[in-house]
Amino acid sequence: MSILTHINLMKSALQLAESGRYTVSPNPMVGCIIMNNNEVVGQGYHQQAGGPHAEVIALQNAGTKAKGATAYVTLEPCCHYGRTPPCTNALIQAGIKKVYVASLDPNPLVAGKGLEQLKNAGIEVEFGLLEKVATQLNEIFFHYIQTRRPFVIAKWAMSLDGKTTTHAEDTRDISCAKSHEFSHQIRQQVDAILIGAKTAIQDNPLLTVRYPIEKANHLKQPIRIILSRSGNLPDHLKIFDSSLPAKTIIATTNKDIKTTNAEVLILPENSNSFVDLKCLLTALGERSITSLLVEGGMTVLHDFFQENLVNKVHVYLAPKIVGSLKQKQPLKNLSISTIDEDFFICADYKNSAENTEEEKKTCLQE
Repeated sequence: MSILTHINLMKSALQLAESGRYTVSPNPMVGCIIMNNNEVVGQGYHQQAGGPHAEVIALQNAGTKAKGATAYVTLEPCCHYGRTPPCTNALIQAGIKKVYVASLDPNPLVAGKGLEQLKNAGIEVEFGLLEKVATQLNEIFFHYIQTRRPFVIAKWAMSLDGKTTTHAEDTRDISCAKSHEFSHQIRQQVDAILIGAKTAIQDNPLLTVRYPIEKANHLKQPIRIILSRSGNLPDHLKIFDSSLPAKTIIATTNKDIKTTNAEVLILPENSNSFVDLKCLLTALGERSITSLLVEGGMTVLHDFFQENLVNKVHVYLAPKIVGSLKQKQPLKNLSISTIDEDFFICADYKNSAENTEEEKKTCLQE
């Protein structure tokens, strides 16, 4: 087969792996395709943590046709006993002749040992096909395994003039409905979502996944975390509703806090007498929380950036001007281009030419 065929087969395996994005944490997303005599005889992906791995599902799918076949696997097959037996054993016992592997597993229990075990069993191994794409797919898992801390995504929505909040008399939303839906998809992907006490009190959010609406009751829901030095929060907040899915954690330095509404996580103080964010991430990692979406407010986001704890940034930039206006104003005829490293945005501000006749008269009189 040509190299292009091998690449296309690994692309297909990566697409299969993507199917487990919402369900496999804290495990990685893995896909596997088995080829024999120029025919796909088996395929599978890791569907749920604790369940069969991609290779095992693909081998079961292939049956006896796996003997003498070639396997395309997006992540190095495991070679140790965990909640499931080693995938290397399954590949060897099935009589697989050759294995293409996209990326190594950074887990110290694997980390090259899986490939070595396959080679020692007489299986030909090719490593590195679409490695960059495969590594990017599992960036959360790789970071968690290497640091034992969650991968942090800093997220905020803002107007074109840099405002993240609107006037008290205006609606609170800055970004559009489609952006809201997309942000809920991100919520569904992560293990936990964090806000500060000020945001919890002022915005009173649910911090749940609610899109798509027709599937809301069956979607993966993130753990909700409130960062609060005192830990003293009003009992009526929506985030404490016992009927909500998942759980709420109050991360605080107050050892005397007493509440029945949430789990309390007591953490050390930093030099500013606030919750030590590095200790927070370590504690969350110990709870197998591999990813954390920080939704603010801006003070909390600033602290995460200040401590150099952010891995990825999600910004929803709305073509609107907020300023100190009572009602945000949309921009028209928007165009976006790049100038070297900068974005150049040009748009019409509709109010700029809408002086009333009375205003014109006033100007003339003056």
